[in-house]
Amino acid sequence: MSRIPERNDRKSGGKPAGGRGFKPRSAGPTGGPAKGGWSPRATEADPTAAPRASRGKVDADTLLWGRHPVLAALANPARKGMGRLMATPDRAAEIERDGLAHGHKVEIVEPQQLERLLPQGAVHQGLVFKVQPLEGVALEDIAEPAKGVIVMLDQLTDPQNVGAIFRSALAFGARGIVVQDRHSPVLAGALAKAAAGATERLPCARVTNLSRALETLADLGWRAVGLDGASDETLENALDHRPTVLVMGSEGDGIRRLVAEHCDVLAKIPMPGGFESLNVSNAAAIALYEASKARSRR
Repeated sequence: MSRIPERNDRKSGGKPAGGRGFKPRSAGPTGGPAKGGWSPRATEADPTAAPRASRGKVDADTLLWGRHPVLAALANPARKGMGRLMATPDRAAEIERDGLAHGHKVEIVEPQQLERLLPQGAVHQGLVFKVQPLEGVALEDIAEPAKGVIVMLDQLTDPQNVGAIFRSALAFGARGIVVQDRHSPVLAGALAKAAAGATERLPCARVTNLSRALETLADLGWRAVGLDGASDETLENALDHRPTVLVMGSEGDGIRRLVAEHCDVLAKIPMPGGFESLNVSNAAAIALYEASKARSRR
């Protein structure tokens, strides 16, 4: 597997309203390598064809689309009364019939209008929700009490990968996700679509410095296990029942050196098939599964 070293941090001493829900933020973001292991011919335009609608500038950082992401956002208490909900007639009827609006007003639009709002190829399933990105929670909100698993992402920037990791982390019962405030994608757009609603349900702490965050977590009773394909230790042997931070790095560079130095152990996912590379979101799912097994052995 290639090196596995790829937001939501407290901005003040208080905890966000709405418990474990997220508050939208009105502004932009706030704030050791692991190794190896994972001319066609032009055709003349038809003068009788209707002109194609132009696609305006897309601001995917403020948009959620697709049934699961939008319905999860509508159900998030921190979203109540905020955002612009747009739905095709069929979807609007479903939302009204099943009471899924949670106090939001539904604006009925045609599918073509939604398509013009979104990136090319985005699958909206008749629903688009325009909102501010989530602000997130304090690190201590997901770290206290020390129990279970937390996932830390070191400079993962691909929205599809991060979204898939959110989905796996929620499925395996992780306490939350920790990311660096810089170099991390906003929890919206393609990321939220890949997460299938998990970004609205799983707390995420955006921190300024991951190494210092690991020091804080250690003081609170957490043990950090970093994924490193070049390690001699296997993940199965490295994991136990203790509160665990799974540290994942980017597919290209792995966990950065200083972050790796703050891990208690570096471990690899053995791959006897001889194929030495795993997508980081696949590696995260395997690591979360192994961590759940280790907890059950207690």
